[in-house]
Amino acid sequence: MDVKDGNKGAAVKFPPPLVFLLFMLLGGGINRYWPLAIADISWLKYFGGALAVAGFAVTFHISRAFKRADTSIEPWKPTTAIISSGYFAYSRNPIYSSFCLITVGLGLFYNSVWVLISFLPSAWVVYLLAIKKEEAYLERKFGEQYLAYKKRVRRWL
Repeated sequence: MDVKDGNKGAAVKFPPPLVFLLFMLLGGGINRYWPLAIADISWLKYFGGALAVAGFAVTFHISRAFKRADTSIEPWKPTTAIISSGYFAYSRNPIYSSFCLITVGLGLFYNSVWVLISFLPSAWVVYLLAIKKEEAYLERKFGEQYLAYKKRVRRWL
């Protein structure tokens, strides 16, 4: 790898959390004009809220894992280490999976099919704009170490 490459991250230009937020807002906007409820079940709001809180908790724990590993959580900054324990032992992208969980939870909380399914285009766009670049960057930077990790652990769950 070029020495200059060591000072660059994965060349991700758009923050992935904003992708999820924008699609959730789009889902909420669609729901305003074409409401599509999931179900008329009273506990759905509580279950959705619990899922969203769990998603935020996972995101918090993952951010602490990045801090402990002394590497950047932001995909446009250089990565100094591959984290392969904790949530990263089950998913190469647990933070993006937690964003999906938050989106599904909020969709249930607001009883909106549109908000709920917004995790699908969000995940696809994040794959195209971030994950592909992140994986290529990590392969270049860490070589066989990352390839072995990639072989062992799924992308999502």
